[in-house]
Amino acid sequence: MSERIEAELVASVREIRVSEGDLVRAGDAVVILEASKLEIPVLAGTSGTVSEIDVAPGDAVEEGDLLAVIA
Repeated sequence: MSERIEAELVASVREIRVSEGDLVRAGDAVVILEASKLEIPVLAGTSGTVSEIDVAPGDAVEEGDLLAVIA
């Protein structure tokens, strides 16, 4: 089973903290979003392997947009 990591707010992608194929643990920061000059870490909800990254630094995202997938 895989976990879809989605944006929870309108923001821009400040930083990608992982690469496809990386092992992550629940609670690890996967992506850092920026909104209103605040940095918001988006955390993995489960442990696994990053199978997909769907954004790049500088991308604008809307609530519900897919950021990454953990398998």
